[in-house]
Amino acid sequence: MTSGPLQRILFAVYIVVFFLYLLGPLAVMGISAFNTPQYPQVWPIEGFTLDWFSQLFADQDMMYGLRTSLWIGVLVVCISVPIGLAGAIVMTQIQPRVRSAYYLVVVSPVLTPGIIIGISTVVFWREFTTLTGTRFLYDGIILTVIGQSSFISAYCMLIILARLQRFDQAQQEAALDLGATYPQVFRHILLPFLQPALFSAAILAFLSSFENYNTTTFAILSDKTLTTVLAGRVRQGSTPVISALAVIIVVVTVVGAIAYELWKRRADAAAGRRLRAAQMAEENELAGTAEPAAA
Repeated sequence: MTSGPLQRILFAVYIVVFFLYLLGPLAVMGISAFNTPQYPQVWPIEGFTLDWFSQLFADQDMMYGLRTSLWIGVLVVCISVPIGLAGAIVMTQIQPRVRSAYYLVVVSPVLTPGIIIGISTVVFWREFTTLTGTRFLYDGIILTVIGQSSFISAYCMLIILARLQRFDQAQQEAALDLGATYPQVFRHILLPFLQPALFSAAILAFLSSFENYNTTTFAILSDKTLTTVLAGRVRQGSTPVISALAVIIVVVTVVGAIAYELWKRRADAAAGRRLRAAQMAEENELAGTAEPAAA
């Protein structure tokens, strides 16, 4: 056997093993969510049922944890995206000689273990709220939002920075020369340009918050999120209810990704049509100017 066919066979085997490793657990959970046995089982299929989904929605702890996770995720997005945007703008404005040090400082939370962030958040805010008399701030949800935002905002900054580095500063300078103020330039020029990055950063921040466990398990105190509830259930033994939850999360994620891709393509097509219309208008204007000159 020559090296060409051998390489193709090895590549095909690698692709099959890779997708089995990637999608195998999802297939197992997807099938077990509709199978009747009490323990997650793929084969034999004893019957089709939707009871595990009804039990999921009837599980008060699971639903409470889900609502808490959604609420925390929304708050983390509201905090992390503006902080990431500010960090990215500062990165492009500071002097190049201090840019490396600044980058190291703002990205360091990403390199810090989540357990350390969770414990340090609890310790710091316990002492701070005690000294300042603001004990009401020592709450599991508030601490979790603060702890998660400390490193998720760095992810948002990196996404926004990648987009911001392609921004043409001549647009900003032209607007300022025409009399626009800095807030007007930020609102009407910079924010529309950064809109795709802001949306992507918001999605990443929400998903990172929703699935986070290491930081959350310490910062949440006596409260609970979906990840902490699931961790406790898995220790007691997995059930098809967890498989039903996984199916719902996968379906929502896939539908959301498809909807975003369709929206992005439609927005790109609309932008392309506006660009072509502007070019045609400019060509018509130049042609109209050239005709009187020729006459």
